[in-house]
Amino acid sequence: MANALRVSGLTKTYKDFVLDHVSFTVPSGSIVGLIGENGAGKSTTINAALGLIQKEDGTVTILEKEELDEDVKEQIGVVFDGSNYPEILSPRKLNRVMKHIYRTWDEQEWFRLLEQFSLPPDKQIKQFSKGMKMKLAISAAFSHHSRLLVLDEATSGLDPVVRDDILDMLLDFVQDEGHSILVSSHITSDLEKIADYIVFIHGGRVVFERPKDELAEKYGIVKCGAAQFDALDKSDIISYRRMDYEWQVLVSDRERIQERYPKAMVIPATIDEIMLLYVKGEGK
Repeated sequence: MANALRVSGLTKTYKDFVLDHVSFTVPSGSIVGLIGENGAGKSTTINAALGLIQKEDGTVTILEKEELDEDVKEQIGVVFDGSNYPEILSPRKLNRVMKHIYRTWDEQEWFRLLEQFSLPPDKQIKQFSKGMKMKLAISAAFSHHSRLLVLDEATSGLDPVVRDDILDMLLDFVQDEGHSILVSSHITSDLEKIADYIVFIHGGRVVFERPKDELAEKYGIVKCGAAQFDALDKSDIISYRRMDYEWQVLVSDRERIQERYPKAMVIPATIDEIMLLYVKGEGK
């Protein structure tokens, strides 16, 4: 199967925001990071793709089906930021609930994951820390043998140790090429560690969809003074910012730029810097 998820022309209009013909894919066996500033449309995209809000236009194909029937829903694990389950329950009681929701619920796997993550089975979820609740939610997604995981800001507000544990879980999950992940996050360092592809949404539109390695290996930032900036061929520039003492210029092929301008200072660009220069820069 080529793609676990294909979103094509997804559109949703609100009074003050438009999700404008968003298109991207999640190839099978891959992790796709969905990035963008707050309000860019990440959560709207996820909610519309999962049928949680009604779309106006576009198609969504999940696990080769356009209809989100019960069979497809069984194979999707969804984790949102915040508490995902009734907090009065304990993990042991949640297990009983889940057995009635998912035909594929694996009780043995559930209790194995509780033990792995030191989650007390008989303590009420409301007594869990945020990190424990997130591990619980991801454990639940794993325990009904999901093929596609969808995580919306699932690592926000977690300490670095817990985040690292969760990222390792996600990397292990896609070792089986039948498993895939779409993860929305504003913590771009997490995505630099685990993502295969990056989809960047800004103002309700997809700015780019690129392999992460291409961003890391090719994109760069030219740091220069005014005279050197004026000498740059403007067709080489994606966007730029004028700072107090220098110009910062985003380019998509730093090696070629270094050859063309040997005296220029060209450095690799992080995903954070690429996003920042797209959002706050000029000349796009």
